[in-house]
Amino acid sequence: MLGWELPPHNSGGLGTACLHMCKALSSKGISIEFIVPYTAPHNNINFMKVTPALPVNVHDIQLGGMAYDSYLYTYKNRTTEEVSIFQQSERYIKAVENHAILGKFDIIHAHDWLTFRAALRAKEISGKPLIAHVHATEYDRSGGKSGNPFVHEIEYNGLMLADKVVAVSQLTKDVIIQQYDIPANKIEVMHNGAETDLYKDLDADNAYKYLSKMRSKGYRVVANVGRLTIQKGLYNLLLAAKEVLQRAPKTIFLLVGSGEQYIELLQLSADLGISKNVIFTDFQRGKNLRDAYAIADLFVMPSVSEPFGIAPLEAIGYGTPVLVSKQSGVSEVLQNCLKVDFWDVQEMANQIYNVVKHDSLRDELYKESFKEYLSLSWDNTASKLVGAYHQHASIAEAI
Repeated sequence: MLGWELPPHNSGGLGTACLHMCKALSSKGISIEFIVPYTAPHNNINFMKVTPALPVNVHDIQLGGMAYDSYLYTYKNRTTEEVSIFQQSERYIKAVENHAILGKFDIIHAHDWLTFRAALRAKEISGKPLIAHVHATEYDRSGGKSGNPFVHEIEYNGLMLADKVVAVSQLTKDVIIQQYDIPANKIEVMHNGAETDLYKDLDADNAYKYLSKMRSKGYRVVANVGRLTIQKGLYNLLLAAKEVLQRAPKTIFLLVGSGEQYIELLQLSADLGISKNVIFTDFQRGKNLRDAYAIADLFVMPSVSEPFGIAPLEAIGYGTPVLVSKQSGVSEVLQNCLKVDFWDVQEMANQIYNVVKHDSLRDELYKESFKEYLSLSWDNTASKLVGAYHQHASIAEAI
């Protein structure tokens, strides 16, 4: 299995999805070697082998950058070199080649564009079937635009040459068909699941002391967790926030994450005159991340184009009802939540206002969503993947 990140060394939902997926696969008897492009340890993972893709003469690879988009190489002679994400992709291919030559495996399972070229090379060397798993496309990341043509080409080649394509939602399958011309019968939808033990990690002492104090004074908290990028639709969320605050001034908006839109969003909150009610926390993990979900009365994911969106499931796991854009994959599996078109700022504001002003609506929405959340296990996805593994491994053996 080829992936770009795993918790605790992850910058978003891709690594989290891979971790829980692999844990479920392992419970079904699948032996996994997960190859990552860095050497940071994963001491908490004992259900699969995690292998760093070390090029020749490299002693160590350290992660860096805002979204792990830069790398520091330490060579065996102790010299160092800074490497960009595109350079790292090239070197990842070379390292994976060695694994493909020496390793014994039945299936190559690759996650998103950064691993696709390495996966194709491993397929070429080994002759083994390739499953390309799409968690997000360049079309999504660029907010429904064409994005980087270089990345788009890599995605197209990987998807066209893969033996099977897995899409995390029907929304994503439709994008793959429409934007990449991949045959529909080659693509299977396998929704992400929920890690239903999440809520057990909470404690009564919330890390956000200020917000706890303000809630005791009658304030309500609306949270978002995600990258500060055009894909996530946070510009519209702030426009909706202004509308909400005109009717419910005792509302605080908590934005958890980092990204290239940080300064733009910070400036927008000031220009809208709502900056005193908007808190930016930067990227968080561990207790600070869990407590950001738990302190909120409503979690909002207003994404422009979201292939799936694990964050709303995490929010429900930590005790918070959710509002998601209709342009998200998670809206296909969650029925007991609020939904809105990402561009409908007025309706977004109306739905947020109704929750922050009516605790009974908040509590009922959460109660019903939590029942649904408990049924969204990774086990279903893992079962479908095991079936795909056996099917394509059998075809390869017959050939």
